[in-house]
Amino acid sequence: MQVQGKYDARVFLSEQMTRAQGLKLKRLSEEAYQPAQYDRALSFSEAARRIQVLEAEIELANSF
Repeated sequence: MQVQGKYDARVFLSEQMTRAQGLKLKRLSEEAYQPAQYDRALSFSEAARRIQVLEAEIELANSF
């Protein structure tokens, strides 16, 4: 994850999602009635994207 003492974001973004992301994504996908959005094999960046989308959808649904 580090290249010559420096952080390499490309490597980090291609790694598997963190445990915290997995828990949050699972909770949000269930809350949004979209269980297919959760997948244990997602990359860090894909999990972050799905979390952001689900949070926006839930916020929009709660605004009605």
